[in-house]
Amino acid sequence: MPNGPAEQPDTHEPVARPRRVTVTEDGPVLIEGPVEVVLDDGSTAVSDRFTVALCVCRRSRTFPWCDTSHRRRQKRPTA
Repeated sequence: MPNGPAEQPDTHEPVARPRRVTVTEDGPVLIEGPVEVVLDDGSTAVSDRFTVALCVCRRSRTFPWCDTSHRRRQKRPTA
């Protein structure tokens, strides 16, 4: 399989640019929207916002969307 861009079917539609995903060190994953998120139970969550924040700590009351609950987490002191 070549490492170049994927070939598109013979349509005259432009190739969409890839979505940008930003992984933050102690926070959510930021994704350029709109997005459809498939959850582990098979349900889907949809957002049409220009950027969405996905919760990775699972503390959010609005999961899969981040509500900044991770900020209340206390860091463990290093020995």
